[in-house]
Amino acid sequence: MIAIIDYGMGNLRSVQKGFEKIGSEAIITNDPSVLMQSDRIVLPGVGAFRDCMKNLEQSGFIEPILKVIAQGRPFLGICVGMQLLFSDSVEFGLSNGLNVIPGHVLRFPDKMMVSGEKLKVPQMGWNQISFKRNPPTFKGVKDGSNVYFVHSYYVKPDDECVIATTTNYGFDFCSSVWKDNVVATQFHPEKSQTIGLQILKNFAELK
Repeated sequence: MIAIIDYGMGNLRSVQKGFEKIGSEAIITNDPSVLMQSDRIVLPGVGAFRDCMKNLEQSGFIEPILKVIAQGRPFLGICVGMQLLFSDSVEFGLSNGLNVIPGHVLRFPDKMMVSGEKLKVPQMGWNQISFKRNPPTFKGVKDGSNVYFVHSYYVKPDDECVIATTTNYGFDFCSSVWKDNVVATQFHPEKSQTIGLQILKNFAELK
C-alpha cells in the first residue's frame, strides 16, 4: 500500500492520480497510524516550510515519518516534501526541519542573470536534470530529461554524496536526493508527464 500524507499542505489528488495512471493504488491519509501499515510513503508539499512543519507536528506525523524511514520503507518526498527532510530552512526566518538529511534550504538569489536577462524567482516551468547518481527510482529516465518545477527555495545538502540530480537555474542546484530508502525531488513527478510517471512507477515497484 502506498500512503500519501495529508497534512493540509499538498496537491494530494494530483499525486494520487499520477499513481492511478501507472496502475498503482495510493491512498490519501490524515491518520498517522496508517503510515505504520503502509509499504511506501509519499510526503508532498506546497506552501511555506514553516507552515508545513507546523502542520506535520500538529497532525502527529513527525514521529511516524521518522519511524518508517528508520525501518527502511521506501519514502518519496516531493517539492516542499523534499525540503522538509533537511535540517532547516531560511524561509520566513530560520525553521527546523526533520533532519533526515543534514543540510539547509536556501532561497534563490533575487538578481540571477543569464545571457543578460534576469531570472525570475520562483522558477516555474520545465528544466533539465543532470545525473550525479542514479537511484532505482530513476530507472529508465535519461540524463537531461525535462521535468516540472515550481519553487523559490532549493536544498543544499551537507554531504554532496546524497545528490542524485542537479539542475541549472542561474547555477547548478540539487534537484533530487537519494539516501538509503529515501528519494526526494524538488520537481513535481506528478506534473512531469511521461518522465514523472516513470519515476512514480519505479517507486511503486520498489522492493
